[in-house]
Amino acid sequence: MNESTIWVAGEALIDLVPIGDSRVPIVGGGPANTAKALAKLGINTSFIGGISSDEHGESIAKELASVDLSKALRTGLPTALAIVTLGESGSASYEFKLEGTATFNFSREWLPQGKPDVLHIGTLATLIEPGASELFEWASGLNVPIVFDPNIRPSVLGDREKYRSVVERWFGISDVIKMSDEDLKWLGYSSVEGLFDFGAKLVAVTRGSEGIIGYTSAGEVSVPGVTVEVVDTVGAGDTVGAVIVEGIVRFGLEELVNEKLFSVLSRAAKAASITCSRAGANPPSLDELG
Repeated sequence: MNESTIWVAGEALIDLVPIGDSRVPIVGGGPANTAKALAKLGINTSFIGGISSDEHGESIAKELASVDLSKALRTGLPTALAIVTLGESGSASYEFKLEGTATFNFSREWLPQGKPDVLHIGTLATLIEPGASELFEWASGLNVPIVFDPNIRPSVLGDREKYRSVVERWFGISDVIKMSDEDLKWLGYSSVEGLFDFGAKLVAVTRGSEGIIGYTSAGEVSVPGVTVEVVDTVGAGDTVGAVIVEGIVRFGLEELVNEKLFSVLSRAAKAASITCSRAGANPPSLDELG
């Protein structure tokens, strides 16, 4: 296992995924998916988030058994739910039940001290107040590389301008921004150029089956998608984020350009294709990636 320590902050919730004629509860939440993907890559990973003591919370703890949960907060509040709808191509949309849950119960009173080698953070935990502001102040003080994945969810906040202002606040403390082309378009950006004004060193844009483009001051690196029979796309972007973090651990952020960035993004595209080939967020192991 890699000696570096990664903290992944955000939500672990339950995706109610349509399989056959019923909806099956599967552990999800972008950050939880990313933490699981990192652990499966052999990286020492801690999850920072709220986990309920209810039945769903126990499922989450079991699913994240390979992840260090000692820095998570266990409470009796219920688990947040995401009702998943799959399109014809396997793409997922979500309807959320978030109010009064353990999932977003962030507070400086319990958020951990110390620091990791890299912090990965994003999705709804960076949006849902008051926990999002607590997380922001905490993350701002860590002084470590931050990888931010906004993972836009318009069904939670449909006000584009407000959503963009929230996201841009996080851009301001992030070293790496990872987002989909759909996220970029929904937020109203015609390109990634303006994102570097916030201080990012790397912007990675996923494009579904078309692959991934990485942008740095050294130029643009593009890798194609890997053809696979898609079951669904749940967790694919989170898998990409995990492999990018793995690349930072392996090479260092400053070295993640040109050939090394191409290698990392190619690995990320392969990993995402494996995730897409099976139901729910089930990222590949280190052995599967090679």
